[in-house]
Amino acid sequence: MTDRRPADTGMSLAEIDTPALLLDLDAFDRNVARMARAAADAGLALRPHAKTHKSPVIAQRQMAAGAVGVCCQTVNEAEALVQGGVGDVHLSNVMAGRRKAERLVALTRLARVSCCADSDHGVAELAQAACAVGVILPVLVEVDVGHGRCGVPPGEPAAELAARVADTEGVRFAGLQAYHGGAQHIRDHQARQDAIGQAANAVRRSLAALDRRSLSCPIVTGGGTGTFPFEAASGVFTELQPGSYIFMDADYARNRDETGGPFQAFEHSLFLWATVISTRPGERALLDVGHKAHGGDSGPFVVADHPNLIVQPAGDEHGTLVLGPDTPSFPVGTKLRLIPGHCDPTVNLYDWYVCLRNGQVAALWPVAARGPGP
Repeated sequence: MTDRRPADTGMSLAEIDTPALLLDLDAFDRNVARMARAAADAGLALRPHAKTHKSPVIAQRQMAAGAVGVCCQTVNEAEALVQGGVGDVHLSNVMAGRRKAERLVALTRLARVSCCADSDHGVAELAQAACAVGVILPVLVEVDVGHGRCGVPPGEPAAELAARVADTEGVRFAGLQAYHGGAQHIRDHQARQDAIGQAANAVRRSLAALDRRSLSCPIVTGGGTGTFPFEAASGVFTELQPGSYIFMDADYARNRDETGGPFQAFEHSLFLWATVISTRPGERALLDVGHKAHGGDSGPFVVADHPNLIVQPAGDEHGTLVLGPDTPSFPVGTKLRLIPGHCDPTVNLYDWYVCLRNGQVAALWPVAARGPGP
């Protein structure tokens, strides 16, 4: 990593070199406020997912708007957030490895920290690390509510692991992690709602099993940008964990609302700034944004001001716009805003957000937790 910053405050948009990660602060602020209001209206806590933005600055702005804290997915992210001044972090993922457990427990000296487990092995490693420094670590049991990734089965298996947490020195049972990631990008509104209805039933079975063991469950946390209204209406969740709502991306924009129209609850605020570096009028234009500058696992980027342009698969350093007789021409040197296909892995490729207000650079925010991290 070099010390070179992609822009200076006060620069105009046209002066910013490419590729760059742009953040429209006005749209971003409106997105933050909308989700905070939605959670408050539902009477639920909001714990946004920082795996999306990897930024202590953004986490603090979300908490200033009403969030109780943030989530993250790795110990590396948790460390960067806490070291950046974030005072409440939940690691909403399971992990394995003594060193990771020790690093996570060390953060409890600086902030409120909680995490997840879905195995006896995970519980034992967390407990050993906590006992070594004399703390009690809050642990949520992760339940597989339909995603088919991590998590114990709902009902008795979830309650059985919760009981073991409750009986283990150094940790305490703090609740259930119940995130259905697979439902977030189900395009049809009713099908998304049905998937979360099934997830809520899985939570209910788990709560009933906990109640039979006289185990209280203060937190049921989950939900995402594509499904949060359904978790909020279910009556079983106490906390919401949406992440991408602050930015929106091209993939989320493909979801449909209850009318069959595009999902428009939030605005696009995150863009890639790209330059046309080669062109053949009527055939193609090449951009300086390829695989190394765009996380394309959820499809190609969209040209913000020309959304109907066809984008072909990129090379490492190139993105291709397909041109025809009815498309605009893009001379070499033309700069374009691109909407990422998937915001999370795209952000992970950059060191800085170039924050814009009224067409000028207002701030530069570091992507402090980028990288996979050990």
